[in-house]
Amino acid sequence: MLIRDAMELFTQHLKGTVKKSTMKSYGALLERFRLKFSDHEISVISPEDISKFFEECTGGLSRATRHLRYTQVKAFFNYVIESSGLTTKNPCTVGMLMKSFKNVHHQPRKILDKETVDEMIFNARGFGDRLILELQARCGLRVGEVLNLRAADV
Repeated sequence: MLIRDAMELFTQHLKGTVKKSTMKSYGALLERFRLKFSDHEISVISPEDISKFFEECTGGLSRATRHLRYTQVKAFFNYVIESSGLTTKNPCTVGMLMKSFKNVHHQPRKILDKETVDEMIFNARGFGDRLILELQARCGLRVGEVLNLRAADV
């Protein structure tokens, strides 16, 4: 199966299963991938080809973004190989690539206890600050969500 045919198959799959923002995220990467490998058979694409492709298109990006792009291409190969019944191995599952694009492990977030939160709210400077902290603590709203609230929302 040619990459261009596999792209069409995967794109149809995505349109029926993911949100518009996810499609947009996949779109640019898959287009670059299609331009580079359009006339290649899936079975001839090697891990080295994938590695070179990632170095070209994710060179200056953050580690988390590089991991996301790697995961997207890996998902493409997984879907196409599985749905088409191909016996080819996914070129993205080679140890070298998996280590190069490993996800960043974040420190667990510190969770404040109820007394600390109550003290912060009590010590707030003004009514507006107190209201913002109350909404965040009691309703679990993020800053952007609190700032976007309007009287009609209540």
